[in-house]
Order: sequence, then C-alpha cells, then structure tokens
Amino acid sequence: MNHVFSFMTDKDPATSTEPTEPSEPAEVPIDASAEAPANAEVEPTALEKAQAEASEMKTRYLRSVADLENYRKRITREKQDLLRNASSSVIEALLPVLDNMSLGLQAAENHEGAKEVVAGFQMVSEQLRKALADQGLETLQPEGEAFDPNLHECIAQQPSADVPEDHVMQTVRAGYRLNERLLRAANVIVSSGPPTE
Repeated sequence: MNHVFSFMTDKDPATSTEPTEPSEPAEVPIDASAEAPANAEVEPTALEKAQAEASEMKTRYLRSVADLENYRKRITREKQDLLRNASSSVIEALLPVLDNMSLGLQAAENHEGAKEVVAGFQMVSEQLRKALADQGLETLQPEGEAFDPNLHECIAQQPSADVPEDHVMQTVRAGYRLNERLLRAANVIVSSGPPTE
C-alpha cells in the first residue's frame, strides 16, 4: 500500500492529468536601443527637460535683471530732468521782470539824480540774474553770431558794412535757455550784408 500511496504523491509530468504551471522563461538580456521605437531618440530625457527649463529660467531672470536696471536708470534720469526743469515755469514767469528791469535801468541811466538808485537796482538785477543762472538759466545775447533760427527770432533785417550777412547785428530782446532747453528765442536784427549804392 505504501507503493500506491507513493504513486499518488509522486507526480510524473508525462502521466499526470493535472495541469502544470508554466515555467518562467529564462531571462534573456534585452538591448534597449534595438527594441526602442525610432521616435524615442527625439524625446528628451527628464534631465534634458530640466536643463532646458533651467536655461529658460536663467534667461528670463537675466532679462528681468536687465529690465530692472534699465528701469532704475530711466527713473533716475527722469528724476534729474524733473529736478532740473522743476523751476521752469517760475523762471519763465520772471523773464518779463528781467526785461523790464533792464529797460528801466537803461532809461534811468540818463537821469542825473537817479545814479544812486540806478546803482542799487543794478546790484539787485545782478543778484537776480546770478540766482537764476545758478538754477541753469542762460541768457542769449547773440550780437555778432551767425543767425540760428533755433535760437533767434529775426524781427528785422538791415544792411551793415560792419556785420557780415546773416549775422546778428543787434539783440532787441534777450533769449533764454534753461538747462539746454530754449525758453524764449532772442529777438534780433540780422544783417543783410553791405549796403548797395
């Protein structure tokens, strides 16, 4: 009986009617490049993607830094321009005062009793002109200079043997520039050249 029992416990694959489990196939080394599809080479790896993203972020960062620096420079330049030209409207309002002081001083110089008063007003006029010059005001008195339509306004033209043609003979009303910006053109008389006989 022993023998029968062993028969039942011993499994002979050739005679056994029980289904056998399939054996696991032996591992065969696979060449990844041989089985990879052709488009796998085109797809970047995670490292390449990260490097590309880092490069793009660096470029964005550098652009942002450059934009910020340009912004700072522009703001500084605008602030300087604003400070330089902030007094422009006040100075423009004082130009007729300067003109009238000059005209008044010229008229008073011919009066004998007004010499002391004229001297006082000349001092005040010079102080005012110096204070305005310290703010960047430049007086344009272009006698003898070539006529420049950007700085001068011709109100008359006269012949002159002494002044070359197209040069300023006389300044009727002074012009002014504030920090290289023209506030008012000088009113001038321009030479038309030697008189014809």
